[in-house]
Amino acid sequence: MLRTAQVGLGWWGSQVTKVLKDSEKIEVVCGVDPAAEVAQRYRDAHGLPVYPDYQTALDDPSIEAVILTIPHRLHEDTLQRAVAAGKQVFCEKPLALTVAAARRMIEACDRAGIVLGIGHERRFEPAWEEIKRMADAGEFGTIVHMEAHWSHDRWLNMTADNWRGSKEEAPAAGWTGMGVHLSDMMLSLAGQVVEVQAHTARRILAIPTGDVVSAHLRFADDTTAHIAAVSATPDYARFAVFGSHAWAEARETQHVDPGGTTNFYVRRRGDAQQTRRDFEPASPVRAGYEHWADAVAGRVPYRFSNAERLGNVAILEAVVRSAESGKPEPVAQSS
Repeated sequence: MLRTAQVGLGWWGSQVTKVLKDSEKIEVVCGVDPAAEVAQRYRDAHGLPVYPDYQTALDDPSIEAVILTIPHRLHEDTLQRAVAAGKQVFCEKPLALTVAAARRMIEACDRAGIVLGIGHERRFEPAWEEIKRMADAGEFGTIVHMEAHWSHDRWLNMTADNWRGSKEEAPAAGWTGMGVHLSDMMLSLAGQVVEVQAHTARRILAIPTGDVVSAHLRFADDTTAHIAAVSATPDYARFAVFGSHAWAEARETQHVDPGGTTNFYVRRRGDAQQTRRDFEPASPVRAGYEHWADAVAGRVPYRFSNAERLGNVAILEAVVRSAESGKPEPVAQSS
C-alpha cells in the first residue's frame, strides 16, 4: 500500500481522494492546503488530517508519495521539493506549461529514481484501451488521421477570477483541462507532432482564457489529427482513428467515470457495415493511479514514456502560440 499525501484540496483533489478511498494499492493518509475553508471542507468530506504547510507532509517519513492537484504554475517547484524529500510523485496534467519546466521535472525524477505519475486517466478507459490494442496489433493498417472532441458545461458558473479560467494558469481555453488528454492519446498512437494550427474563442463564459479551442495537428509521418474542446456545452466525447485497413470510433453517452456507457464502432475493409459494442462504466481515474502505484512497486513498467510526457507539453506550448499568432506553429521535439 502506497501511503500518499493529497496536495491541493479543491474540487479535483477531493475527487481523487474519494476515488481512491477503497483502493488496495494507494492510501491517502492526509491532505495539504493552506486555505482554512478548503481544508475544513476536505476534513468534513474525508475524515483525514490536513496540514496547512506542505513541508510537514514532506518531513513525515511514513508518507511515501505526494499527489499534486494544484494550479499548473505551482507544479514544478512543488514536485522539486518532493523529489528532494525522496517522495514518489503523481502530478495532475498538464505536467507543466512549458517544455523547459517539464524537462527539468522529468530529469529530476529520473536522477532520483522517482516514477513520475501523470494524470492522463483517459488512457485507462476500456474503449480507448481497445483502440490502443487494435493499433498495436496492426488492425488499423497505416493510421492516416485521428479526430477527438471532449466538451462539457461544468464551468458555466465559474467566476472570472478562478485560476482554471486564467490565461496564465490555463491558456488556450479548455486545452489544459480537456485537450491535453486527447493529444496524449494521439501521441501514444502516432508519435511526435511537428506542427499545430490552433484557434480559441470566448463565446459564452466570462473566463479570460475562453471557452472554445480547436487544433489541427500534423505528425512526423504526416498523419493528421483534429482536436476540439468546448467548455460551455453539455457533455460530449468522441475519439476516432482512421487507418488503411479499418476505422474505430468511441462515443460516450456521458463521462465514463460517473457511470456512462461508451458506444464503440468499428468498420474494417471489406465489411458490409460497421459493428458496435458497448463498454460499461469503469473507473479510469482509479486505474491510472493504481497503475502508477504498481510501477512504483516495480510490478509493471509505467505506461507513459518521457517522450510522451514532454511531447504533450510541447503540443500545449505550440497550441498557445498558434492561438495567439493565428499561424501554424512548430512543435518542440522531445528527443
